[in-house]
Order: sequence, then C-alpha cells, then structure tokens
Amino acid sequence: MYQLYELNHAAVQPFRAYADAIRLIYSNPLNPISHTAWGRSVAASAELFERTTRRYGKPTFGLTETVVDWKTVAVSEEVVWKRPFCNLIRFKRDLPAGRAADPKLLIVAPMSGHYATLLRGTVEAMLPYCDVYITDWADARMVPVTAGRFDLDDYIDYVIDMLHELGPDTHVVAVCQPSVPVLAAVSVMEARGDRMAPSTMTLMGGPIDTRRNPTAVNLLAEEKGTDWFRENVIMQVPWPNPGFMRDVYPGFLQLSGFMGMNLDRHIIAHKDFFMHLVKNDGDGVVKHREFYDEYLAVMDLTAEFYLQTVDTVFVRHLLPKGEMMHRGERVDPSAIRNVALFTVEGENDDISGLGQTKAAQDLCTNLPADMKAHYVQPKVGHYGVFNGSRFRAEIVPRMVDFIRSYGRENRVAAKPKAVRAAKT
Repeated sequence: MYQLYELNHAAVQPFRAYADAIRLIYSNPLNPISHTAWGRSVAASAELFERTTRRYGKPTFGLTETVVDWKTVAVSEEVVWKRPFCNLIRFKRDLPAGRAADPKLLIVAPMSGHYATLLRGTVEAMLPYCDVYITDWADARMVPVTAGRFDLDDYIDYVIDMLHELGPDTHVVAVCQPSVPVLAAVSVMEARGDRMAPSTMTLMGGPIDTRRNPTAVNLLAEEKGTDWFRENVIMQVPWPNPGFMRDVYPGFLQLSGFMGMNLDRHIIAHKDFFMHLVKNDGDGVVKHREFYDEYLAVMDLTAEFYLQTVDTVFVRHLLPKGEMMHRGERVDPSAIRNVALFTVEGENDDISGLGQTKAAQDLCTNLPADMKAHYVQPKVGHYGVFNGSRFRAEIVPRMVDFIRSYGRENRVAAKPKAVRAAKT
C-alpha cells in the first residue's frame, strides 16, 4: 500500500503543477479576470486541488522573538543533543548578561504522526517564563535502517538521557502520547535515586490509563488487538527514501484515521476555505492555511515503537496495572517521592478521555498530597489542552506557577495559589 501511495502521489504531480499554474494565472492582480467572482472561483478550485493532493513537508517553528520582562528579545534555535531518532532543540533567548536564570523546561512532544512543530503554540506561550527545550522527533522514513531500531524502551532512555544532558532542577512537560514514557522515565530515575530526576512533571492529555472513560481510539485498539495492527498497518518504506526497507507505521495512515473521526468537520472547513477565497476573505484563508499546513504534515513511526506502544498502553494497560517493564526493570510510579506532579485534562477531549491523565495521581502513591495538583480545562478538546486562547489564558499561568513553586530553590509546602483554585 505504501508503494501504491507513493506511485499515486507521483502520478498526480503533473496535474498538481498544472493546477498551481492555473491558480497563479487567475489570482494575478494584473489579470482582469482575477477581480471577478468567476476568476476567483477558478483560482480557488485550483488551489483546493493542489492543497488536497500535496505532500506537506516538515514545518518550521518560526519563533524569532518573545517578550521577557516586558521587553522584546530575539529567539534562536540550537540543537544541544542529537541522536538518530531525535534532536533536542533549545530556544535560546537573547537575555541581558547577569540576569537570573529562568527554570529549564523540557517539552516532550508526541511521537504520534505529527512533527514537534504541532506544539509551536505551547513553546511560544512558555518562552517568556522558561528556558525552553523540545524534542524534535525524526521521521522514521528518513532514518536509514543502519541506524538500528527504536522502540518504547529507547524512547524512555532518550528522555532519561535528555534530562541528564539538561542537569538538575529541570522541569518536564509531556503532551499527550509521551505522558506514559515520561512517567515511566521519572519512575525509573526515582527508583535508581538519580539526582537528575526533574523537579516537576506536567502531564497533559495523556493516556495513562485508557480503561477510564475510553474514547473511540481506545476502544478500537482494545477490540482489534496488537496482532491486527501488525498485520494491517505496518509497511516498509519504499525506495528512494533514506529509510528504504524500514518497517514503519506510515504517517498518512495516522492522518487518515484522525480525519476520519471528524470527516464532516474537515469537509465543511474546506468548503468554507473555498468560499473565503471566492469572497476574498483574507483572514479566513490565512487561518485555514496555517492550520492545515501543520495538520497535514505527517511523519512515519518505527513499527517496533508503534506496536509496543499499542500493546503496552492501549491493549494490556501495563502501566496502571503495575506490570510495565523497562529493560527488565519494573516501572513503579510509587517510587516517585520528590518530583511534583501536575496533570491537565480537557473537558471535551475525544482522544484521551477525562480521568485517563488524572490516573497518574493515583499511581504515585508515595508522593505527598501537597506535591500533586490536577486541573480540568472547561470547554476544550484535545488540541485545546496545549494550544489556543484558553490554554494561554487558563493553563499556562497554572503551569508557570507550579514550576516556579516546586523548583528546588523555591519549593514550598503547599500547592501554588493558581493550582489550588483549579477545577478537580
């Protein structure tokens, strides 16, 4: 199927190029027809065809500045740690010499089909308050088979290595899928007495225990079982990609699944996009392009990581059952005694249902109650947990307050005020 997908994409290339040429001709202001409804309709049809048949490349973060201490400062990206399947990117802020350091924040982006740039809004919102780092996971089809395998155990090792790279008093945030491996990594570090364990751990919309309020995604995985996924969705990367012959879960399948869950919404969005183009409504056009340029850019996952995640998290629920293993070592969240825990959920989340992330609170049985906090953001779905206006206005202040209060230099005995007022 992957080879057929590549063949179809190549076959449509000439038609896509022709459609793009038509769009340029009929949207050129020097062409009198471009100022008519008919001309804009032709250009809109051509752009809609080109965009729906395009392969979207990896987006950029594009964050060049932020505001710190009420002053605009420049931001630049630098890779501070590198492995075959991940780069650790630091968003370096041009701060005055001698200024007190802000908390180090490691944002672990999901490896679930989209690039780390999906968290652009998350990074942007935290930049004024923290020294931000993010995991930039590699597209598996771009990694040669000579680089070896990458599974859930490797993911956990990567998180531990990155925390060691950043040093003590680091704060970690896991968005969605990485909530499980991050909780596992912190559990392992605490069990070992690792002094590089983070000061705080924030889990956002993650599938810690998918038996609680299961969603359609959870039910499908449990119904089909791991073998079904191995037989039906695992494919080999076709030539001439660098990862030729690597077994992967293709990104286009993941995207098809996500779009199928809300197909009517996507159809309406594209219909509205066409009408915005015809009516020359610039705001609606820009918003559509920005969202779908990111949403339609997908990456492949290694087969071993995908299948192990499905089996561990969604089929057998090993972490909440206390049966999850890492390199022969049992993952025991009760070993966590020093890492403050903040869990965040969305009221209308249709990917990780209410209660699934909060389950981490129950698993960390030896963590003092005053080092735990939970918040449910009303009126948001999965995406709204880490992006959007409500995220910036309601969730970010709580995250910042939690991080500052439980940093090792400023740790207090009670919950921060903002978090204490949160809905539980």
